Amino acid sequence: MSDPREAGDRAVMTEIVLPGVVEPAGLQVRQQPVPAPGPGQVLLVMEASGVSFAEQQMRRGKYYDQPPYPFTPGYDVVGTVAAVGTGGDTSLVGRRFAVLTKTGGWASHLLVPAAELVEVPAGVDAAEAETLVVNGITAMQMLHRVAHVKAGQTVLVLGANGGVGSTLVQLARRAGARVIGTASARHQETVRELGAIPIDYRTPDLTAEVRAIAPDGVDAVFDHIGGEGIVASFGLLAPGGTLVSYGTASTRDAEGSSKLPVLKLIARLQLWNALPNGKSAHFFNIWAGRRRAEAFQARLAADLTEVLGLLAEGEIRPQVAARLPLSKAADAMSLAESSTVTGKVVLIPDVTRDGHGGSDIKHG
Repeated sequence: MSDPREAGDRAVMTEIVLPGVVEPAGLQVRQQPVPAPGPGQVLLVMEASGVSFAEQQMRRGKYYDQPPYPFTPGYDVVGTVAAVGTGGDTSLVGRRFAVLTKTGGWASHLLVPAAELVEVPAGVDAAEAETLVVNGITAMQMLHRVAHVKAGQTVLVLGANGGVGSTLVQLARRAGARVIGTASARHQETVRELGAIPIDYRTPDLTAEVRAIAPDGVDAVFDHIGGEGIVASFGLLAPGGTLVSYGTASTRDAEGSSKLPVLKLIARLQLWNALPNGKSAHFFNIWAGRRRAEAFQARLAADLTEVLGLLAEGEIRPQVAARLPLSKAADAMSLAESSTVTGKVVLIPDVTRDGHGGSDIKHG
């Protein structure tokens, strides 16, 4: 394949830059030459990149270990390999892959390590696959590697209409568990269609509502909210139950340190683990164990491959809230933060001068 920097429109890439703590409208659209992949790298042409809670926190300067400003957000990407670095595997060119990036995904072209690519099954829509990259890995690992949910158990999923929550509901149901899911009234029918028993998260007594369904408590709680509400989540566990905390959404708009709420939460969970009641509490970090790079990547690839396989087989439903062009990232961020949508807002390529974008690539 020829160098993509020599091919007309492809000579210039578009990227979204987060310059500092700004409102969504403060995101910047920039252009620069398409980079060339180095050894061990590939050049990926973005077909879909998601807007997740992580980016919402990053724009507030509240994500636990975000890089210094300015930088390009984008936690995960689905795209097609356009070029490989010197000595790379040329058979990768033209194939579609998913990759967990943490940052850098909101760009029309990006360089990623070839070792971190996970192939997307043929015929799967890029945006639909994208909704299951970080969300699918997170849900799969929390459900099966942390909580070890089994058939016949009952679990509680907070925010069951969200990206991770809706994936958790489906995977838990597929594992044979009964699922209780919280959501606003407007999203409860969607939660019910996914297979969960919906509860309005605004109910005055959430504990009583859950206990009415599961009098002895639940076997697992998946909580992305954190804050003081985590106490109620732990209290809802049955003997031997597991609490999995994976966020601090309740402090999204709080002033002060981004690390303090997380550190306080982890300390509280560790204290609970010391109690002699048979319950366990965990803070899930998708990047845990990354220092052992080979084992980390093998585990990630195995879990994502399984989730994408389920998608290809029609076993789980992707929840695409909306598809917006990359240049409209500010609108996408605002929509994702509005709490009015079910699933994940996805960025797709802008239409080029010939009327085509990356999302129009056909894969057999």
